[in-house]
Amino acid sequence: MARDLAPDVERIMENGSPYLRKKAALCAIRIIKKVPDMMESFVERAATLLKAADGAVQLAGVSLMLQIVELDPTQVDMYRPHVPALCQLLKRLLQPGGAPADYDVSGIANPFLQVKLLRLLRHLGRGHAEASDQMSDILAQVASNIDASRNAGNAVLYETVQTIMGVESIGGLRVLAVNTLGKFLANRDNNMRYVALNTLAKVVAVDTQAVQRHRATIVECVKDADVSIRRRALELVYGLVNEGNIRALTRELLDYLAVCDAEFKPDLTSKIATLIQRFAPDKRWHIDNLLQVMTQAGSYVKEEVCRALIVLITNAPDLHAYAVRAMYRNLHAYQDVADTSLLITSLWCVGEFGEMLVAGSGVPLLEGEPAVSCSDRDIVDLVATVLAKKAADVVVREYALTAAMKLTARLPGQVPRLQALLARFNRSAALEVQSRSSEYTRMFKLAPPMRAQLLERMPALDEAEYLRNMGAEVRPSVPSTGGAAAAPATSSAAASAGGAAAAAGGDLLGDLGDALAPASTSAPAAAGGLDDLLAVGPVGASAGGVAADVLDLLDGGSKEPPAPPAPPPEPVSFPPAVVFQGATGVAIRFAFHKPGGKDSGVTEITATYANAGPAAVTDFNVQAAVPKFMQLRLEPASGTTLPGQGAGAVVQKVYVNNSQHGVKALAMRLRISYKDATGSPVVEQTEVTAFPAGC
Repeated sequence: MARDLAPDVERIMENGSPYLRKKAALCAIRIIKKVPDMMESFVERAATLLKAADGAVQLAGVSLMLQIVELDPTQVDMYRPHVPALCQLLKRLLQPGGAPADYDVSGIANPFLQVKLLRLLRHLGRGHAEASDQMSDILAQVASNIDASRNAGNAVLYETVQTIMGVESIGGLRVLAVNTLGKFLANRDNNMRYVALNTLAKVVAVDTQAVQRHRATIVECVKDADVSIRRRALELVYGLVNEGNIRALTRELLDYLAVCDAEFKPDLTSKIATLIQRFAPDKRWHIDNLLQVMTQAGSYVKEEVCRALIVLITNAPDLHAYAVRAMYRNLHAYQDVADTSLLITSLWCVGEFGEMLVAGSGVPLLEGEPAVSCSDRDIVDLVATVLAKKAADVVVREYALTAAMKLTARLPGQVPRLQALLARFNRSAALEVQSRSSEYTRMFKLAPPMRAQLLERMPALDEAEYLRNMGAEVRPSVPSTGGAAAAPATSSAAASAGGAAAAAGGDLLGDLGDALAPASTSAPAAAGGLDDLLAVGPVGASAGGVAADVLDLLDGGSKEPPAPPAPPPEPVSFPPAVVFQGATGVAIRFAFHKPGGKDSGVTEITATYANAGPAAVTDFNVQAAVPKFMQLRLEPASGTTLPGQGAGAVVQKVYVNNSQHGVKALAMRLRISYKDATGSPVVEQTEVTAFPAGC
């Protein structure tokens, strides 16, 4: 029906009645939505409506032009010559009496037409410097002269900002746009503020410096009563942080973390921890601020953040004493055992470096650091207090037991007391706690030198490798306290083993055997930790017989061999099918492959485009669309020219992920466009119905 009526609609667009011309233009919009290949009939006629005297006809014409370029971006070149006329039309609307009173909304002349004009200019100026330059003056006039006290004016200003940021505008114009958004942020209307934050989040990647000027206002929005504004502002702050402002922004965010609602703390905590890890100016500042996060919202700090902090500390030998003193102060003052992150990190440090806490250890304080006065008995008292807490998490008890065992090598005068403390949990209902208690108690039967080897400090881990394995951003080395970078930790044969264990997400506290072998031994003998010492099997002589002695002492316990890994799914291929055969000889053939097996929702399609016609076709392009429950990815095609008579082909990979595989079948619509032998554009569409069953 649309095809049959299109010629009549085209004819009515030339009618003398403004009402009929408007209706015909609106009808044309519906037609090209239904039948996109009818678009060519209306491309030129849409532009003629700009010359109409009636505002309604102009609005309909601009709407039709906008619809055409949105459906077919290649038509942008056809409309770029009309940029001066569009700018002139917009300029008239800014002048007093620029539009009849009937089109006035709250003192703004025909705001609907202004918005549509600005949107069309955005399409025409994107990626084209000359067109962008032609519209820069009028964009500046709109941004400067529109009354922002009414919603109609704000709508025009918002569209102006979008256009300025969407075209190749100069820096001064972008600053004007960002300042306009800054005024939106000061508006009392929450919708206006949300719109401003949403737009600034897109602008920050284009002109960060201009957005930085409004940083204080944006941070205030993080404290807003509206949860949507808070979340959007937090995302924007996250994009604004850099090495230059990390100290100030972290301080403001930590102040808010202390008083924010519980429902907002998980997001805020995660963002602050990530920012500290990415932009910390030095390692001491990193430790101090993560400790503050753990103190204020420790139950929301993820385990990987604690692990990364431990890796950081092991790689800063000159901060070992500072870190353990800071952890001890927080652990001593902070009694909320629900905040697991603070407890386990502090216990780890106390176990590794506890002897540095004792008065007279000879480790000097850093500048501005408060003194810690404690005896070896005070340290054991603190660990015992954590273990005695009935509400303590099982993981906390596991870390506390390991810390207690480590301290037997650090605080010789407290060994009997620590031994009794460890033995107290050999009947714990928690299997891992009971296991650690029993295994650690048995280690006291070892000769002191052998036990000392087992309880050596964890070797320094490769921080960069650890962050890569955890999927985090690897930053250049930062200094420990704002001066020179920390010296590397002493290497040992067990260092790589320890690093591998931690990078794989293992228990940093449980792998006591990582430092078992002396520096001359091979790493594999020491890599497995205590679990490997309990395993049955020959032990190489390179370990000096130590592991064999431990094995005999522990009665040669055995472990079940690990279950074999599940076999990978068998890839499945399906017979190829011709999914399109055009009248001019263009054909499309799909070959289907499921690399993840028949139960996988991902289908890999190899599309082959060929031309059986007598002459080559150029500018060949295929667009695809799938339903909302599917995801589609197209790789670049191998070419854009199809030789005639089947002399060659173009190949393209298409990936479809069907989230409802097994429930709904694959479905796809293709839009094929190219230029034939005469240079005329051809557009064809088809529904793909040839998908094999199970694909």
